[in-house]
Amino acid sequence: MSPKLRLRVLFSRILRYFFQGLLILAPIGITAFTLYWGFITIDNLLPKDVVPVDHPLNFLRYKGVGFAIVLILVVFVGYLSSSFIVGRLIDMFDHILERTPFIKYIYSSVKDVFDAFVGEKKKFDHPVLVNVYGDDVWEMGFITQDDVRALGLEGYFAVYVPHAYAITGKVFMVRKEKVRPLTNVSAGEAMKFAVSGGVTHITELPAVVQEANKTNH
Repeated sequence: MSPKLRLRVLFSRILRYFFQGLLILAPIGITAFTLYWGFITIDNLLPKDVVPVDHPLNFLRYKGVGFAIVLILVVFVGYLSSSFIVGRLIDMFDHILERTPFIKYIYSSVKDVFDAFVGEKKKFDHPVLVNVYGDDVWEMGFITQDDVRALGLEGYFAVYVPHAYAITGKVFMVRKEKVRPLTNVSAGEAMKFAVSGGVTHITELPAVVQEANKTNH
């Protein structure tokens, strides 16, 4: 083998090893960076610079203390909201914010998004295949409203279709016969499949869960 050909083979091998290493380290690095960014953002919600170094509360200046305090505060507020009196006060405050000009648009929009993901009225838990652009073209989506008669559309669903590799998406008003419920796939699996551009593997739900989903739909 000539030195030139040997150098080319060596370069090709190094390049292959580089991409193999990138495939291993990139997901780990991006995940670690995202977690670190979230940790630092939450930790910095507590103003630490206002506490003097020689103050008895100077322990608040340490990394992680603000993160722990914010988590404890969130859990504590959640615990208080479960009581009848505090729950009514929170509902009253919620009602005021939803009636305040300008603020109501920001507050209600953010509240609805959080409710859709983690609230009691979860919206992204009904994965479907939706026929939008053509008879033989199906997209992965989620039913967010099963009645849109307020928009003058009888027999339509509101279906949210997420974009691949993004946190954005589109809402389509689609006739019910153009929506096919996915009873054999969990909402999480469907979301991963849609957001990843279809490269992730879909794991089917057990038969018992599939039957339960058919009943719920």
